[in-house]
Amino acid sequence: MRQPYIATTLHCDNLTGIFHLFAYTNIMYLCVFVKGTFYLRQDHYNPLTMKKNLLIISVCLFTAVLTVTGCWAITKNNTEADPTPNQYANTLTSPPLPQSLTFAGEEVPMDVYWVREALDRELVVNCYQHSKTLRIIKLSSRIFPVIEKILKEEGVPEDFKYLCVAESGLENVTSPANAGGYWQFIPSTAKVFGLEVGTDVDERCHLEKATHAACKYLKKMKNQFGSWTMAAAGYNRGDGGLQAAVNDQQVQNYWDLWLNNETSRYVYRILSFKLIFENPQEYGLKICPAQMYHPVETKKVTVTTSIPSLPRFAEEHHVTYRELRNLNPWIRNNKLTVATGKSYEIEIPKKPKSNYRDLFKHCDNPYLNIGTSSNE
Repeated sequence: MRQPYIATTLHCDNLTGIFHLFAYTNIMYLCVFVKGTFYLRQDHYNPLTMKKNLLIISVCLFTAVLTVTGCWAITKNNTEADPTPNQYANTLTSPPLPQSLTFAGEEVPMDVYWVREALDRELVVNCYQHSKTLRIIKLSSRIFPVIEKILKEEGVPEDFKYLCVAESGLENVTSPANAGGYWQFIPSTAKVFGLEVGTDVDERCHLEKATHAACKYLKKMKNQFGSWTMAAAGYNRGDGGLQAAVNDQQVQNYWDLWLNNETSRYVYRILSFKLIFENPQEYGLKICPAQMYHPVETKKVTVTTSIPSLPRFAEEHHVTYRELRNLNPWIRNNKLTVATGKSYEIEIPKKPKSNYRDLFKHCDNPYLNIGTSSNE
């Protein structure tokens, strides 16, 4: 049986009460005027007063009938069964925690209570932050292959692709501190690691170049602090801030350091994404390759001279300006200024406006949920 919405019930009950009060008031006036009318007829007959009282009696009677009818209609509407089925289904439960876990080949001390609780906190957040987590998973099919290839080339553990997830959700976003791009570099740090940040070009939004820069930064942190876990913490806190904490506390490992709130949660956030991605079924993920966002096949066009109008450039290459900007998020203007001796590579789709089915045709079984086998 349907339970009425609370807000609707309260509203209707209040209206019913008002209608009842109005009806009773009219009935009282009706009784008074009826009595007065009979009194006038018997002893002090006055035709003008008689007509006036009869008019008032008629109005009161009509209003009382209308009000009672309204009360009945509201009550009926509020108590009738609603055929809409109740399909709400939600289960709140604690995500599973592993007994053992590693990050970048380094052991995570899962037996320490604060480590376990901190990881649990981030798992709860990311397991129940459905829309954001699901979008990240969909984007990973397009972004991870590029990152994984560069991490391998640079000699950085593959687990650091989850650092990119924690930083930006695999999107080109800008933080309140003006950190931007997939790996969230602030402009000054980006320039230190060879990225161009200007009016027409922001290479923090160039996935390949920004990933190479992130690898250089992470390797610098690893050399300074001695572990990949501390390198990840340093990426968030900055080498100066992390070094100050190490010097003050005389502690060399992340798990035992007392740090600011953001950095204290940072590595655990990375680990939570690692667990969700590597154990999709265990964390309730039901999505098939056909629902993911796959890479678009492109070719690169090298430009050595300035382009005054990128919309015209796109038209000349038989692609839409929209697709050109989608594939080259590092372009930040509708023109491209190329300095003398410099060049840029602009990605153009091999097949403009690709059919979405073509993007996952390479998958063996695109409609089978990831993490499952055809026998299940």
